[in-house]
Amino acid sequence: MKSTMSNGTAEINPSSEMDTEGSIHQLVSASDTFRQVDNHEVEMAASSLDTLLRQIREASTREIEALIGDLQQLHKKLQNDGCRIQHDVEDYAELSQLVMQLTKDIADSLPKIPAAPGIVPEAD
Repeated sequence: MKSTMSNGTAEINPSSEMDTEGSIHQLVSASDTFRQVDNHEVEMAASSLDTLLRQIREASTREIEALIGDLQQLHKKLQNDGCRIQHDVEDYAELSQLVMQLTKDIADSLPKIPAAPGIVPEAD
């Protein structure tokens, strides 16, 4: 920008002023273009990040649901096995009581058997 002094006032050369305005306009245009490209890149990055996060969320949700399903199956199996074992223990306890009663009945009936000839009971 060229300026000259005449009569104590500054005069600006019109061609110089137009060059400066053109340069400023070019800078502003370049800045706007850069901002548009930059904004577009930011939007693309945000979109990519959103897509990635959605995929991670969906994969995590599927995995958690699969784990919940597996745990529910294990819970049912444990309940069924527990019921079966409880039933088996009750059956064993009943059988054990019957065997003990039968053993007692047999033991009680032994002294009533007459001694066979030639067999001498042992003395205590």
